[in-house]
Amino acid sequence: MPTRPPETRAQYRHFLPIPTRWMDNDVYGHVNNVVYYSYFDTVINQYLIAEGGLDVAAGEVIGLCVESHCAYARPVAFPDVIDAGLRVAHLGTSSVRYEIGIFAQGHDEASASGWFVHVFVDRGTRKATPVPARMRAALERIKA
Repeated sequence: MPTRPPETRAQYRHFLPIPTRWMDNDVYGHVNNVVYYSYFDTVINQYLIAEGGLDVAAGEVIGLCVESHCAYARPVAFPDVIDAGLRVAHLGTSSVRYEIGIFAQGHDEASASGWFVHVFVDRGTRKATPVPARMRAALERIKA
């Protein structure tokens, strides 16, 4: 199986430092694979709230995850602080594909990388709806 070159910090437009927690480690002494998806969710939603005006409690439009993937290159472990890198690979009418890199602080190559697809829907009907203008502008700023 051919290997891809590792993702690097320079390929990402936005970063969020996230401290690992004691409970993130598994019996093997490193952050468990499922925890990386919570890091993905955290960097995405922090960006949408801070930059795109997402109102998770009462907004008319919400994002639902319809696809996600993660590839692991090297472990991180508590008490590491990671930097979650974020970029937009594709921005459609009602969907966005984010790409995320998880970097141990001080390292240029990603420990893990993946993608996450949101479809934006009306909170009440759950029918696809266009990405709101403010959110679209914020997503355009981190487009790769």
